[in-house]
Amino acid sequence: MLTTVEGIYRNGRVELAENPNNAMDGTRVIVTFVGANTIDLASQGIDKTQAEILRTNLATFSEDWNSPEMSIYDNYDEIKANLQTRWS
Repeated sequence: MLTTVEGIYRNGRVELAENPNNAMDGTRVIVTFVGANTIDLASQGIDKTQAEILRTNLATFSEDWNSPEMSIYDNYDEIKANLQTRWS
């Protein structure tokens, strides 16, 4: 069984945002540290002016992309692979 729970690393400990269901004391875990939610644009060859242009151009997609209906694509690759396996 795999369960994913978000948390924060502070003072050498991981604080979970919620209690995982059915997890008993002593259950083994794997902790993956996720980088900051920022992108170093300069390392990608994008300067401030280019970033502003990109942000403006992509803003038109924001409302559609963030709509609840788009959640169907959250696991698209996994679902597609399962369907291909099933029909092979």
